Amino acid sequence: MEDKFQNKYRTDSPRLSGWDYGSHGLYFITICTKPRLPYFGEVIIPEDPDNAFIKHSDIGKATHEHWLRIPEFHPYVQLDDFVIMPDHVHGILFFNKPDKTNWEPNKFGPQRNNLASVLRGYKGSLTKYSILNNIEFGWQPRYYDRVIRDQKEYNNIREYISQNPRNWLSDKNGFEKFYM
Repeated sequence: MEDKFQNKYRTDSPRLSGWDYGSHGLYFITICTKPRLPYFGEVIIPEDPDNAFIKHSDIGKATHEHWLRIPEFHPYVQLDDFVIMPDHVHGILFFNKPDKTNWEPNKFGPQRNNLASVLRGYKGSLTKYSILNNIEFGWQPRYYDRVIRDQKEYNNIREYISQNPRNWLSDKNGFEKFYM
């Protein structure tokens, strides 16, 4: 980490080195609110935790609706499992680009038709919605991502997403294990 940019030390990128984030594949992402405030609602845990659910706020409902609209703006993206939690969003995005032949490793600078551009558009749409509707809201500047590499990992992540409301009280930052 000896590299400097404009006389400042730079941190290493959390992205998978050499990976083309616009390529065909599955991506597990987590986007958190700033500073992990529960803008999207609250988890309701009845006596039987298996029946836990999220009671979404207005911005939480909009977060859900905007997530469902991602393929309208990025037709190569197919949505898989996702959950809108009180202070974060988990989701699996499938980039369906089997015919993509030009490999463009992750790089700094303007990007389009890749994971960063999809999430930038999604986050921007919610920010705009909150401004237009005078709702206090903010995102953390970055997001977590993981390229899903095999079926076992895919199954584990889907299970984690589906169990997230149930495990809310005991596992608020459990998702970090997928990104280490």
